[in-house]
Amino acid sequence: MTAKIHWAVLPADEAGAGGRTSGRRVRLGDQALVWSAEAEPVAPGARTGSVTSGLSLVTQVGRAFQDAHPDVPVILDHGRHLVVEGGEALRGKDDTCWRVEPLPPDPVVVDRPERRVGPVSAAVTKVLEGVTRPPYESDLTWICQLETRHSLSEGFRQAADRAEMALTTLGYATSRQPVSVGGGQSANVIADRPGRAAADRGAVLVTAHLDSVNQAGGTKAPGADDNGSGAAGLLLLARVLAGHEWENDLRLILFGGEEQGLFGSKQYVAGLPAAERGRIRAVLNMDMIGVRNGPEPGVLLEGAPVSRQLIDDLATAAGAVTGLRVETSLSPFASDHVPFIVAGVPAVLTIEGNDSANGTIHSENDLLTHIDYGLAVEILRMNAAALAGWLRPVEEAG
Repeated sequence: MTAKIHWAVLPADEAGAGGRTSGRRVRLGDQALVWSAEAEPVAPGARTGSVTSGLSLVTQVGRAFQDAHPDVPVILDHGRHLVVEGGEALRGKDDTCWRVEPLPPDPVVVDRPERRVGPVSAAVTKVLEGVTRPPYESDLTWICQLETRHSLSEGFRQAADRAEMALTTLGYATSRQPVSVGGGQSANVIADRPGRAAADRGAVLVTAHLDSVNQAGGTKAPGADDNGSGAAGLLLLARVLAGHEWENDLRLILFGGEEQGLFGSKQYVAGLPAAERGRIRAVLNMDMIGVRNGPEPGVLLEGAPVSRQLIDDLATAAGAVTGLRVETSLSPFASDHVPFIVAGVPAVLTIEGNDSANGTIHSENDLLTHIDYGLAVEILRMNAAALAGWLRPVEEAG
């Protein structure tokens, strides 16, 4: 007979204090789940229960897992991350939009770091002057006017052509990398700006996927948030960073084939020579930065242990130049930062907070009307400030 597991959901700062003093814990933002085989007293008002089928951690895109498995009881819902009852039968059968695994030994799945405020340099201040709504809104509007940007569609080709033209006009050297997607072909749009350092010049990458998808099978996939918001963000950062001189190389990539399984980023990383891979100091990936899903404007910084410094830098930048609520996770999933991390390259995803509350992605309803431009600009300010540090501004003569 399977032993009964007793659990309780508590505020994170109360877990392990007072009432419940033993058993395992896992923290997801401001909440913690504690569980053990023995029933123990907990704080008054805590949500409690028991299971005999075990507990699992789910990582999802939007509400993909909950929509696919509405019969699986959710014990703790923290947007991109869920703790569910059971789920063992689904482990190892991951979809491109959700993953099920045992609860990890690390007690923190999603952290809520204390607000950190660092100094803002003159170079960062100059860069931030260009991070404004009008150019961002203009680019996002034309990106979403196409009926679809499915990776194999004419709409994707048109978006790639226009984005490449914009990057060329800004002075970047552009190229296309063919991307195989099933039996068809998509592309990555790549734009380069060399740094000025004479020696030990690294590379900093800014990435986003350009494609969109309608998983219901319709022809319309405007993809305003997923991922017009990130693609337009890349174009805005390209514009503001082009106005300054940097020590390190800057490379911008708009990936194709992301929605079908990260084809663009996987093939890009697989094709990198070892020397080029070793030069990469940071990869900043933007995927869904435009919808506000709660009372506070929030962002999740997602990476892996190799990404810790990047996450710290972004969190510090957020504290210095934005009012964003920041959460962090070292459990990467389902976006174009993942192939870099698998290859040992430091990479981080910036994504809107509590994205599972966004029920319009991957449908014809992912429209401009849902975009919160204030949130997107705040995330872009954070990203721009961190990028300026990673790229290293060329010192002014004298």
